[in-house]
Amino acid sequence: MNPLNATHDPKLRSWVESANVPGCDFPIQNLPFGRFRPAGSQEAFRIGVAIGDRVLDLAAAHVIDHADMNLLMAATPAERATLRAALSEDLREGSPRQKHWQLALYAQADVEMGVPCTIGDYTDFYTGIHHATTVGKLFRPDQPLMPNYKWVPIGYHGRASSIGVSGQRFPRPKGQTKAPDADTPVFGPSKRLDYELELGFFIGQGNALGEPIGIVEAEQHLFGVTLLNDWSARDLQAWEYQPLGPFLSKNFATTLSPWLVTMEALAPFRAKAFERPAGDPAPLPYLDSDVNRHTGALDITLEVWLQTAKMRAAGEPATRLTRGNTTQAAYWTPAQLVAHHTVNGCNLQPGDLLGSGTLSGPEPDQAGSLLELTLGGKNPITLPNGERRTFLEDGDTLTLRGYCERDGAVRIGLGEVSGTITGA
Repeated sequence: MNPLNATHDPKLRSWVESANVPGCDFPIQNLPFGRFRPAGSQEAFRIGVAIGDRVLDLAAAHVIDHADMNLLMAATPAERATLRAALSEDLREGSPRQKHWQLALYAQADVEMGVPCTIGDYTDFYTGIHHATTVGKLFRPDQPLMPNYKWVPIGYHGRASSIGVSGQRFPRPKGQTKAPDADTPVFGPSKRLDYELELGFFIGQGNALGEPIGIVEAEQHLFGVTLLNDWSARDLQAWEYQPLGPFLSKNFATTLSPWLVTMEALAPFRAKAFERPAGDPAPLPYLDSDVNRHTGALDITLEVWLQTAKMRAAGEPATRLTRGNTTQAAYWTPAQLVAHHTVNGCNLQPGDLLGSGTLSGPEPDQAGSLLELTLGGKNPITLPNGERRTFLEDGDTLTLRGYCERDGAVRIGLGEVSGTITGA
């Protein structure tokens, strides 16, 4: 695990004044990485660090001499720690770099963000036990969880080419659906389009083919975390998912927040792994360690906000649908996902993405999908303007937000990720 050090000092202040505003997502204690370019330009994307409401161009500040995020992610843990320490030192009040680095700052409002890195492979897991249980009850009341759920981190390989960054717009997906009382399926637009509230874990250093990553070393191979919305067409999914799992119901779009919040920045916000109920099996030895049990989880508050086309036209703000916390949701830790993914010799590479799966809490208002909030569409939710939703409609904009806060530490945020559904 990454230790606490001077970069986490709650007394630190930056010469970028907006980074000192209470509640800011990007104080000097955060320093997440992203890829950006001036809005409206055709310039190549370059690597930046978010500080307050600004972005520091690392090449213009002569911190790095390249624009390859995957190369930066492949650095050793010691090299990453050195870079973070240098950024913290030179962005704090009184730094002699201020005069020079001010010329390398851009307003976040004036830049276009890209997908944070080149994503070679994407695996989506199913760590949210309350989501798995609630959804399982809808389809298998007598056996909500399959027998393997508490033994093995369940995952499937997703599609990297359709991953987009916050602001993504995509058409309603089409495919086959089959009503329970129908003899044959029909083809057409999905009528049960949903979101999934997830975290995305990005791999830093990879491993050689045939060389598993042990649970003790697993976190050293994680670079950082983003918010992730794994859009899902529930009606397509119900017809296609057996026997091999999701396909067209998932591969049409996945949306990420643009900032990679590093594992180093998250050091003050560690928590015990999910407390398994009495009777649940202990993880097999390759998925278990004392450190993972005591500090393997992340303490992140997650929120879901919805703004319909009608609300937007009326100038009405988005309304919050849910708020929950990862400590109550994820049955498996990030380190366990890495250890399990590689235990058969699978080689991970810098920039590979691991999705957490839908992170729902135990209470109804902590659900991470409309499938759960409306119990499969049986109980529509009513929005403040009187509109009702069972699943997402054309023109809806769905936004995920995440942040960490704890006594003795400065609040840091993951930013937000938004996406809008257009017509089929």
